[in-house]
Amino acid sequence: MKASARPARLRYSLPHLFRIALASLLCLVFIPRVNGQASQPDLVLEGKVAGNQNKTYVEVPFEVPAKVHRISVDFTYTGKDQKTALDLGIADPERFRGASGGNKTHFTLSETDATPSYLPGAMPKGRWKLLISVPNIRPTEQSSYRAEIRFNSPLEEHGFALAPLATGMRWYRGDLHMHTAHSDGSCASQSGKNVPCPVFVTAQSAVSRGLDFIAITDHNTDSQYEAMRELQPYFDHLLLVPGREITTFWGHFNIFGVTEYVDYRAVIQGGLDVNGILRDVRQKGGIASINHADSPGGEICMGCAWEPPTAVDMSLFTGVEVINGGRILLSSADFWDRQLSKGSKLTAIGGSDNHNGPSAAGGVGAIGWPTTVVEATELSVPAILDGIRHGRVFIDLTASHDRQIDIEARDTKTQATARMGETMQAAAGDPVAFQIHVAACPRSTVHLFLDGGERSALPPLATTFGDEALAFQWTSDGQPHWLRAEVRDSNGSLALVSNPIYIQPITR
Repeated sequence: MKASARPARLRYSLPHLFRIALASLLCLVFIPRVNGQASQPDLVLEGKVAGNQNKTYVEVPFEVPAKVHRISVDFTYTGKDQKTALDLGIADPERFRGASGGNKTHFTLSETDATPSYLPGAMPKGRWKLLISVPNIRPTEQSSYRAEIRFNSPLEEHGFALAPLATGMRWYRGDLHMHTAHSDGSCASQSGKNVPCPVFVTAQSAVSRGLDFIAITDHNTDSQYEAMRELQPYFDHLLLVPGREITTFWGHFNIFGVTEYVDYRAVIQGGLDVNGILRDVRQKGGIASINHADSPGGEICMGCAWEPPTAVDMSLFTGVEVINGGRILLSSADFWDRQLSKGSKLTAIGGSDNHNGPSAAGGVGAIGWPTTVVEATELSVPAILDGIRHGRVFIDLTASHDRQIDIEARDTKTQATARMGETMQAAAGDPVAFQIHVAACPRSTVHLFLDGGERSALPPLATTFGDEALAFQWTSDGQPHWLRAEVRDSNGSLALVSNPIYIQPITR
């Protein structure tokens, strides 16, 4: 039922104006779209509800153009201090898509996920309706409402949190590879049976590990995003990063920061290849990282080894999973070094690849083994991805809460500097002073790798207290190089893997 209410006003951005033909009760007011400003709505619905509309339903139509895959709504109204209550819902041109009553002022819905109370699904163009129920308004009162509508909001395209979960530059610890019931992840039920593992249980296990972020990367599906959208407000200390393991016949790679559907069906001829998938991910604002590249392939683990049949543009990747596999670790450091030697500056990350969640006895599986530690300005999806893009990452194979490693370099002739993940230019003969910063690594040994190998000119360095800066000097030969470090504990076990500093030659 549509109430014969006072007219609502619709505000559309100019790019969508030509698509709109509204009913005569609606008044158009234009507002310009400012590119890059997520706060600028694509359209604003405004109107008034009067006392004579108590216990009625108001439908406010608005037009959705083609190629919209997400709609986000922010709703406010006046008169709450006079006990006015306006409840909220929405319908697309074909069906009811949900109602949240008065318990939400913001919601989003898309093809893959939706705020609880709302249904994900196809996003048809055409006439949608904001559904306003009026359970109470006093006879002499009048309430003004405002609904801001955003199409394909970047804020919610790349994650599930509306604000950073923590602020401040620091090292954030997470796990970038795990599976749940939405692919082949399992855990023990209440009675001890092995069952598909709910997303909640996986997230709770990450909390028990003390992690700051996780990426749930189920194989080729995005159905887990619905659960992650629901769970993120509850897990307000654990950032849930949208992830997916793109599982092809010739290799696996994770993608992060994309909630839209990505076609995973790479073929050799006549269709989408790996490069096409990667370009789609990048166009959607995400990043990609090769998984367990040096793992066994064939029938031992179908598609697990990285062996694409056609050339892959490695510049479309941001990272490579150098350490995979929980407490039984698989290293792909050789593959990583081969790519670095070809000029591909891929950030080394780690992932537990956890398929077995907590046991009924309270175990937490492999989540957090290894831990990927990212330096970021805040705990948000954009900041974590930015840290990975810039190589401000190390891998903690011990799942500790406090171990750290970082590298700094300074050309003592030019005073040029670089940190781990960065590039510094140095001419032949320039002395370069390095410092390896470690924390919580007492009685350990730092091994230095130049261009993928240990060199007699760069012997291992010993820690004493474990929180210190170890210094050494190296002379540039005018050639390109990369230098990284590994920390081994007093038993000789690998504990930390850094990313490199890159040295590029210059001539004078």
